[in-house]
Amino acid sequence: MKRGCVTPLIMSICILLFTLLYIHQITISSFISTSSLRRSTPAAEKRLKVETRPRPAAVPSKPAAPATPIICDRSHEPYDLCTLNAPTLMNPNLSTFSLVNDNVNHQDTTSPSPPQRTFEKVRPYPRKWENGIISGIKEITFTSDPSTDSCQIQHHAPALVFSAGGYTGNLFHDFSDGFVPLFLTTRSLFSGVDPVLIVANCRDWWLSKYAELLRSFSPYPVINLDNETAIHCFPSATVGLISQGFMTIDPTLLPNKETFLDFRALLQTAYMHHQHLHVSSPSTARPRLVLVGRTGGVSRVILNQKEVVQLAKKIGFEVVVFKPTRYTSLSEAYKMINASHAMMGVHGAALTHFLFLRPGSVLVQVVPIGIDWLGEICFGKPARDMGLEYMEYKITVDESSLVDEYGKDDLVLRNPEAVIKLAWSNTNIYLKNQNVKLDLIRVGVHLKKAYKKAKRFIEKQG
Repeated sequence: MKRGCVTPLIMSICILLFTLLYIHQITISSFISTSSLRRSTPAAEKRLKVETRPRPAAVPSKPAAPATPIICDRSHEPYDLCTLNAPTLMNPNLSTFSLVNDNVNHQDTTSPSPPQRTFEKVRPYPRKWENGIISGIKEITFTSDPSTDSCQIQHHAPALVFSAGGYTGNLFHDFSDGFVPLFLTTRSLFSGVDPVLIVANCRDWWLSKYAELLRSFSPYPVINLDNETAIHCFPSATVGLISQGFMTIDPTLLPNKETFLDFRALLQTAYMHHQHLHVSSPSTARPRLVLVGRTGGVSRVILNQKEVVQLAKKIGFEVVVFKPTRYTSLSEAYKMINASHAMMGVHGAALTHFLFLRPGSVLVQVVPIGIDWLGEICFGKPARDMGLEYMEYKITVDESSLVDEYGKDDLVLRNPEAVIKLAWSNTNIYLKNQNVKLDLIRVGVHLKKAYKKAKRFIEKQG
């Protein structure tokens, strides 16, 4: 074969092989590509597209600020309640409770977000709807900021802060706005733990009068916030008292379902002092009736009290006329009333001594014109809740001293509810300007019923 013919032939063969190889590569690539698309899901396709993009640099997430240790409940009409759930320092000179420094020294200092700062102010008296009263209550500050002060007195029990201001000095309010809410709060928040009681608007006479009762709530000395100067530290602190209404204990709202009977048992613990109740023979004993008198220029006085006493004695009662003052010893009052079988009196603060009656005994409330609703919420319902035989003696227009001032046909006597709706201050007409002269025939009927109930109580309890 000639050299000139070989070279073109070789070139032709090379071109043919290159062409076949190129076609074959396109076919395989197309097959692979088609197969891959058939196997891919939309999510996989999206993932493939994302992965082909340059990945941005990771941005560190900002950690949430640590929650404040202060928790407040301001949802209730009568009261606010705040708790500092951390080691707490009290500066009595500023009425301020703040975090103990040690509490923040152990926090993570590398965290870019500092703890949330919180300031809460509370006036710890359970009548926050009454502006004229609540404005006179000392304001307590809770802050999550650490204090720069140093502890001088360290406590191992939590603190409970409340006020003895407002209407304190009126026995009904001392209990309705004070000791009943204190009972509810300790039973709700301090079950199994005795708190240190810290009292604002605290007066010496109050501390003296209620010393025994206060010890039944806590074995620790009461701290008078108004006079204290030392820096105290506590594992935690709560400010405010829980109230469920006038002289009300609702067991459904308490963790251990305590009732008014449990509150009465607390009073017995405070004032019984191992006294032995003298029990007379049921067949010969005369029921003792405590007649609560009102004197000293106040209203709602029983104008014919001497005649009522004589009538009660004639019916069969032993009668004790009880005229308490702010300085009356509660221990002595408890001793006398706890040994009695019935109590009678006109609606008023002194009738609050019904709390010292034993469950099963009798309470007769004399209700003047215009205050039926107050008589029920202040004494009627609580007396029944405490297991008393409750009776009401509602006076007639002729038994009210208002008839001499206004006359029978005046709206004041015909429709007291309408008069009070005109202006709330009109309640003073019925509370502050009214005395009673009881109809001896009518009241005699009630006293006879009370006597029968008291005799039955003697047969059961002595």
